[in-house]
Amino acid sequence: MSHETYELKAEARERVGKGSARELRRNGLIPAVIYGDKQAPISIALNTNEVTKRIHAGGFMTTVATIEVDGKKHKVLPKDYQLDPVRDFTLHVDFLRVSGNTQVTVEIPVHFINEEKSPGIKVGGVLNIVRHEVEVHCPADAIPEFFNVDLNGKKIGDSIHISEVTLPKGVTPVIDRDFTIATIIAPAGGIDEAAAEGGAEA
Repeated sequence: MSHETYELKAEARERVGKGSARELRRNGLIPAVIYGDKQAPISIALNTNEVTKRIHAGGFMTTVATIEVDGKKHKVLPKDYQLDPVRDFTLHVDFLRVSGNTQVTVEIPVHFINEEKSPGIKVGGVLNIVRHEVEVHCPADAIPEFFNVDLNGKKIGDSIHISEVTLPKGVTPVIDRDFTIATIIAPAGGIDEAAAEGGAEA
């Protein structure tokens, strides 16, 4: 299930450009744009603290939000944001308008479960994560929060592919092949034979 939705209040921006953007930031606001859904883009200004808090809370790019501009509500999904490389504060956000039937492309984080039930990890094997996130197409109103990858029974030399992950209805990977998410590899120093035998018996 996706993160809980939230609301932001925004004001419409009449002036756009570098000068007005700088002025907004001095006043604690971030310039942003709402676009898509066959409608004209709207330039808006949002409260810097509110948006920065949302970005740092996690799940920002996969959570549908409602932005109210001059009394009108827009359902949106963040598509891109820029951070100041030095001061780590938000410079600009792009939002995509979404409706119930909007398909979006998002990156979903991968969580690994049952490490303690992996014989390969028990004997000192290392979980080598190939993809920390998986890019998928899915409905805007049903974005998964994360995918669980089960390591139960995985031995050294095993690979875990996307086909082993249960994806919710309507969610399909962008890459159209059975790609690897992680592998269990032998540790650099080799395996302790006694531990390996103990692990095999466990």
